[in-house]
Amino acid sequence: MSAPHTDVEQVELANTAFYEALEQGDFEELSALWLTPSDLGLDEEFHDPAQAGEISCVHPGWPVLNGRGEVLRSYALIMANTEYIQFFLTDVHVSVTGDTALVTCTENILSGGPPPEDSDELGPLVGQLVVATNVFRRTPIGWKLWSHHASPVLAETEDDEPDDSSP
Repeated sequence: MSAPHTDVEQVELANTAFYEALEQGDFEELSALWLTPSDLGLDEEFHDPAQAGEISCVHPGWPVLNGRGEVLRSYALIMANTEYIQFFLTDVHVSVTGDTALVTCTENILSGGPPPEDSDELGPLVGQLVVATNVFRRTPIGWKLWSHHASPVLAETEDDEPDDSSP
């Protein structure tokens, strides 16, 4: 068993690797970061999904995705339809208990779609604020992502601000 501060550092590195793989559009690296039954010493075909820690993911506005096929397919779609994406993580908190780690953070996302026709420039950039929870599981080869859940943060509008004109 490693020291608690070492576990936290290793989980932070695994969390950073997840976001870097997304930014770089590296599907193979992203896939390798997610937990598989074999990471836990279980047979890939014959295992109890609950025992194997079947992976899950919730993207903002999406239904729950369960299982390696659904989760990785969602990232392939995101990568195929996103020309540019960058994550600025804030409010990162890591908690490790035994072989499970929980990371909460705010994803400050800057993304751009495909360029306009007949142009080499990026499409319009859009900013988005999302809160995320990433759950990792310790394996013999390091920490692997078990679940990712991201929810949009509702932006305040002018209507939400208090009215100073009231008597």
